[in-house]
Amino acid sequence: MFPAVMGARRGRAAGAAGLPFSPEGAAAMVAAVLAGALLAAGTRMPGFIPAGFVLGLYLLVAVKVANQWEKAAVLRFGRYRGLRGPGLFFVIPVVEKISGFVDQRIRVTDVTAESALTRDTVPVNVVAIVFWVVWDAEKCILEVADFGQAVQLSAQTALLESIGRHQLAQMITERESLGKELQRILDAKTNPWGITVQSVEIRDVHIPSALEDAMSRQAQAERERQARIVLGTAETEISAKFAEAAAVYKDNPIALHLRAMNMLYEAIKEKGAMVIVPSSAVETMGLGGMLATSTLGRQPVPGTPGQVLER
Repeated sequence: MFPAVMGARRGRAAGAAGLPFSPEGAAAMVAAVLAGALLAAGTRMPGFIPAGFVLGLYLLVAVKVANQWEKAAVLRFGRYRGLRGPGLFFVIPVVEKISGFVDQRIRVTDVTAESALTRDTVPVNVVAIVFWVVWDAEKCILEVADFGQAVQLSAQTALLESIGRHQLAQMITERESLGKELQRILDAKTNPWGITVQSVEIRDVHIPSALEDAMSRQAQAERERQARIVLGTAETEISAKFAEAAAVYKDNPIALHLRAMNMLYEAIKEKGAMVIVPSSAVETMGLGGMLATSTLGRQPVPGTPGQVLER
């Protein structure tokens, strides 16, 4: 989009500078010729016709119009005489001419960097948007031949240099800081031209598909590692709590007995539940009586030194 817009603007500037008339001047010429013809017909003095034609030729070359957002530089015998516009203004034919119209609205330039290497030698394609404005039309006209192309090429060079100074992770996660850095670099370069770079935005960062897969696997492995760490931390905390509970039950056999009863009840309250209780636990917690009175059947599991509780 940018080349087309800039081409249209350059075409307007070249046409204004190369052609000796404007559409407004042509309209003024037609009006002058018609006025001369009407006067000649009304007064029966044919001299008004060539007079109107001469006046029309003068207006054709002298009348210029600049839009509200435009400025035009006037040159008299090649020397700069000042800015004109916006609105209607006149130039002296042959003696004066305009160098072109300068658009002072905010402009947008697309900048791309293809296969640029980051600091960690990763090829990336970066697309950025530069917002800039001409704040001094006089400097812009006198200092730079094609200021639009100068801004575009300067932004592209600065983008390539910035990519080489940053790693891939920074390019992806720190787009705002990267854009501010580019804005400072470009603004320092374009200010002497009468141009201010207001902001730079990193629109997109493309990386190779193979690298995307590798980064995806790396992120998945990192998540699994974090999950294992969380699980291990939970096991450590649980074992610490068990150790504290064992210290409490060691000196309080009644509490241990009550806890054993609660565990047994919770285990067998569901229909069809089966509980395997080690013999050492039966002797330690005094579960022998409870096992005899609270089960419908009790059979030892072959090869297992424990008690089987079924309901």
